[in-house]
Formats: sequence, structure tokens, C-alpha cells
Amino acid sequence: MVILFDIFNLPEDIFEIVFATNQQKIIAKVLVKAMKNNENSFTKTEMSFLATQLHEGKYVTEIDEPQYKGKKVRLSYNKRQFYDRILTPMKSMGLIYYDLYKKTYSLSDRFNKELLESRADVAAGIEEALRIFVQDNKKAVISMINPRDSRDRVITYFEHGMFAKILAKYFDEIWNKAEVIR
Repeated sequence: MVILFDIFNLPEDIFEIVFATNQQKIIAKVLVKAMKNNENSFTKTEMSFLATQLHEGKYVTEIDEPQYKGKKVRLSYNKRQFYDRILTPMKSMGLIYYDLYKKTYSLSDRFNKELLESRADVAAGIEEALRIFVQDNKKAVISMINPRDSRDRVITYFEHGMFAKILAKYFDEIWNKAEVIR
């Protein structure tokens, strides 16, 4: 799956980038919430039960949409579309992992790891020194300085929570791989 997005206009919620409609975003969040409430995994039967409940319009839950905040809502979503437009993309992106042997779906951090690895690959190819500053997982500064001329630099400031969190994780990954120089 290829996703094109404008780095300067990223929404706070990753689901808004991944899913085309508000209904898909809501159903994906409901799926993640249900899996979290079930020890981060579903059996094949439990996934089918959720899809059937949605298909029949019997699934009742609370959602975090502003107009429904604090209210129980009954959700309805086509079963085939649930598998095609919600579950399959989440599996292909690494948000959900399906174990063929155990026949279970589980929430996965592969998506985050892939993002971190792709950022690391890009950073490894940059000749300039890369500096990252993150404040309270809400604000971030990326600074690239030419090692041959310290006056030659590019500094970018972001006030975007999701992007700042990604940079913080990237920083932590690099920091954990760092070796002491004596």
C-alpha cells in the first residue's frame, strides 16, 4: 500500500491518513479498541463475530467522534467491506498481524518499526549531520548541518503531535544503538 501525504498538513490521527472515509476510520478504531480490550488479539472466530455484529447492525460501543462523545452508538458496516477495506489494509501495513498457525489476529508494532527503519535508512544516506529535538512529544525541530560549513544548514520546526512522537521514537532507536566513544 502506498500512501501519499503532505508532511505540513498531517492530521493528529494516523487513521485519517490511512482510511478514505470517516466511517472506515471509525470502524478501524473500533476494531483496535476491541482488540485492546481482548488482550491485543482476536481468534479467527472472534474477528468473524465482530464483523457479523457490525454487518447486522448489532454492535454497540462508544466512539471518540465529537458529536457522539460519551454516548453509546449502534454501528453498522458491511462484512465484506470490513475485511476488504479495514482488516486487509491494516494487515498489509503491519498494524495487525495474522498468525497462520495459531489462527489469531494480533495488534502489531511492525508499522512503527518499518517507519523507524525507513527513517534510519534515509538518515544513513545523509552527508550532513542530523540533529533532532523533541519537546513534550508535541513539537519537534530537525536540523541538518553541512559538516564542511557549519553556516550551511537547514532547520525545520513542526508543531504536530504524531510526527513529534515518531521523531522521538526514532531518536530513542538511534540513542539505544549508540556506542560510547573514548
